[in-house]
Amino acid sequence: MTRTALRICPLCEATCGLTVTLDGDRITAARGDRDDVFSKGFVCPKGASFGELDADPDRLTRPLVRRDGVLTEATWDEAFAAVQAGLRPVVEAHGPDSPKFSASLEQGGTPIAVVLGNPNVHTVAGALYPPVLLAGLRSRSVFTASTVDQMPKHVSSGLLYGDPLAIPVPDLDRTDHLLIIGANPMDSNGSLCTAPDFPGRIRALRRRGGRLTVIDPRRTRTAKLADEHLAIRPGTDALLLFAMVHVLFEEGLVDLGERAAHVVQADEVERLAAGFTPETVAGPCDLPAASVRRLARELAAADSAAVYGRIGASTVEFGTLTSWLVDVLAVLTGNLDRPGGLMFPLSATGAAPRPAGPGRGFALGRWRSRVSRHPEAKSELPIAALAEEIDTPGEGRVRAVVAIAANPVLSVPDGDRLDAALASLDFMVSVDPYLNETSRHADVVLPPPPPSRGAHFDYAFNALAVRNQVRYTRPVLPLADGQPDECAIHARLILCLGGQDGADPALVDAMVIDTVLGKAVADPHSPVHGRQPDGLAAQLTGRDGAERRLDMMLRLGPYGEGFGADPEGLSLARLLDHPHGIDLGPLTPRIPALLRTPSGAVELCPAPIAAEAERLRGRLGAVPDGLLLVGRRHLRSNNSWLHNVPALMGGSNRCTVQVHPEDAARLGLTDGEPARLKGDGGEVEVPVEITDTVRPGVVSLPHGWGHDRPGTRLGVAAADPGVNVNQLNAGRLLDPLSGTAVLNGLPILLTPVR
Repeated sequence: MTRTALRICPLCEATCGLTVTLDGDRITAARGDRDDVFSKGFVCPKGASFGELDADPDRLTRPLVRRDGVLTEATWDEAFAAVQAGLRPVVEAHGPDSPKFSASLEQGGTPIAVVLGNPNVHTVAGALYPPVLLAGLRSRSVFTASTVDQMPKHVSSGLLYGDPLAIPVPDLDRTDHLLIIGANPMDSNGSLCTAPDFPGRIRALRRRGGRLTVIDPRRTRTAKLADEHLAIRPGTDALLLFAMVHVLFEEGLVDLGERAAHVVQADEVERLAAGFTPETVAGPCDLPAASVRRLARELAAADSAAVYGRIGASTVEFGTLTSWLVDVLAVLTGNLDRPGGLMFPLSATGAAPRPAGPGRGFALGRWRSRVSRHPEAKSELPIAALAEEIDTPGEGRVRAVVAIAANPVLSVPDGDRLDAALASLDFMVSVDPYLNETSRHADVVLPPPPPSRGAHFDYAFNALAVRNQVRYTRPVLPLADGQPDECAIHARLILCLGGQDGADPALVDAMVIDTVLGKAVADPHSPVHGRQPDGLAAQLTGRDGAERRLDMMLRLGPYGEGFGADPEGLSLARLLDHPHGIDLGPLTPRIPALLRTPSGAVELCPAPIAAEAERLRGRLGAVPDGLLLVGRRHLRSNNSWLHNVPALMGGSNRCTVQVHPEDAARLGLTDGEPARLKGDGGEVEVPVEITDTVRPGVVSLPHGWGHDRPGTRLGVAAADPGVNVNQLNAGRLLDPLSGTAVLNGLPILLTPVR
């Protein structure tokens, strides 16, 4: 018997609502939910393939435990017993309660590393439980996908606003002028900017007479829609944006607008920008000085304007500086925190607004990695340093790894070294639905159920959405017999680390609820100030601990009913009454209340940024020769974790090296024939694709491929493995403020394979 059910797509940051068709326990189709308050029926090829991904026959259905060197199926009790037996001795010898703990921190970390991959932000469990695990473990060896992605934006936001999670997004639906740098939302669907149907929103901008400018070394699908495309030299984005800042000051175009009273240090930015003239940056950027001046003037003259920069401008040597300059341009043109500019979303599960005033601010480098002494950022170390933290002998060496939804062997520089390092660990546990290039090294693999059998709420992406809204979907299908849901797997893993395997996983949620409510009743700004936590906890509803936590966060959030304080406010019960979601309205100004800086203002020129600007000044005369490597995003792909879905393979989703015709002729390359790429981390052979969509001097290779290592169970991916672009990169070059690996603008050698 067929039926339909609603589901929020977990496959990219657009968070589109889906209507899935089921035949028994099988999803036979997926289309956009036309009544979804946010996505309004939009769906991309990834969402349409939801059923095929969900039923992938290569997904693990039972835990794997290494016995006599071989991973074999086990019961859940056996698997968690193995986790506790493997990790607990390390915790007892080196963990928070051990005599060696303080000494291990002085050495730069603790022997258990936690590695969190990109899919964690797409699941309820990945949002709710890793923070609890990290709090209990108190490890300084924390590595996430952020340092091969968006960490520069966290750091720049932390320094500007005092909160690394206060990330402004372009108000796409109301802006008159959109400047995109290093992003291709026509293929990515947007990132750090949650916007279902980003392509449709771009077209709507054009229809209402707005202007779109794209700065990218490739003529992407997004660039093809633009009024103007400027093919910048990779890695020089900060120089371009600094020159635009220079023009704004030089020509008297600075206007801080309504937020002027809440901005300090603008004069210091003016002094920093001296010398970054359009004429000086023209050579390194390979852009005409006149074009740079015109960009600045157009931005200042627009009725409203927004600059949007993403991974192409983030994973570069000056990624934090570039991210900072994006917001600086918004401030200087009066487009920060106003409709049509850059605005701050207000998530339904975020902290309720508090009175404006000074905060604690944001600090960098509170500790450093053991080997290369990289400073932490947002309590994380650079994931490019994970291998050396494992394979370099000495006190504090990482001996065990907890990897959750992570495949760093493919996703970070020099996967060969990390591959060997993981094989040398004393113990590793991986929470992953696949036996992939990383999880194959685990001693225990704990597979979560397919996404259809879990609830979905976008804790991370609602805080980055271009319109305030809230949506929740319960599981579409029941769990298989004996299969714990993903939240229970995480909770039980936390208990194992504490030596409590066998205890009820619900204890983890109860502990969190008690802690959060205890803080809420002590907060004079909270709607439950002075009340009894036990009484509030008794009011929570939900089928399980994760739903009770969601109910608590909704009630205490900025739109919440406050446990009776506002009967019209949000709660889980009210959200369940609206299966297509609840629209909470367009983005509204939030400064100064959201600021957490010591001054209580937007601190426009933090000391770390000023020092980094002086380092950039030394690059003004540098014009690189040779080829530079950049990445490439495909509409049908998402990092390394969708290459096992037949419907998403083929078409434009191919692992080729794109080369401009001039470079191909000079190097003797033939379309479709193999070429050898060599970087400081290794070399690969890959078919050539000759195209004028890349500028001369640039080659492009997509990320996430290289599925040819033994011991995996990814049949579709292994049949068309491609090559691992990150193997070309030794990982020695990082953005120093954020620890983010430089993935774009890398020097490369390219030769034909004879």
